[in-house]
Amino acid sequence: MPSHAHASRSGTLRREIAALAARMMAEDGISDFGFAKRKAARQLGAVDSEVLPNNTEIEAELRAWQALYQDEEQPQRLFEMRSAAVEIMRQLDEFRPYLTGGALDGTAGRYSELEIDLFPESAKEVEIFFLNQDVSYEHREPRRPAPNTPEAILTFDWGDVPVRLSIYPASAERHGRRGQERARLAQVEALIEHDATAAHDEDAER
Repeated sequence: MPSHAHASRSGTLRREIAALAARMMAEDGISDFGFAKRKAARQLGAVDSEVLPNNTEIEAELRAWQALYQDEEQPQRLFEMRSAAVEIMRQLDEFRPYLTGGALDGTAGRYSELEIDLFPESAKEVEIFFLNQDVSYEHREPRRPAPNTPEAILTFDWGDVPVRLSIYPASAERHGRRGQERARLAQVEALIEHDATAAHDEDAER
């Protein structure tokens, strides 16, 4: 009996952590599943790593939260972010841009950053491009130097869309990031076309 009760409590706590992490991502603009998960666990006093939900569980809670509280604005925001991604990726085409994160998987909300990965021959080339285009940006160093972290991170605003460019070595392009979806320009354009068709069909049914 005690083990069954423990499992039940663990399952409940796991769901509570997933729900709180999802709310943080939706309301506070946190885009890192791991960071949101750890922060939620700390707030709920969870110390056992076994009760931490996986990213899929948090994503399910995030989609449910958005459907409940952001059902009108979220699709519009997603469309705005994907449209901005197309414009930015066209301009940065020579640096091999990929869309990733919430704007790609559909979980982006009001405060989410537009996440784009670049694979130039040199990170300096990207910064020189921005300087030549007279675009203001902030240069950030990655938190933890590791094999899969970017060489540099550039952040800027594209209209009212906050953008985060993660710059990787050109050699890292073929590997991708484990568990991370990414899409080239043509795929993002196809997503927007699909969204527009779906919205048109929905309006026609009303």
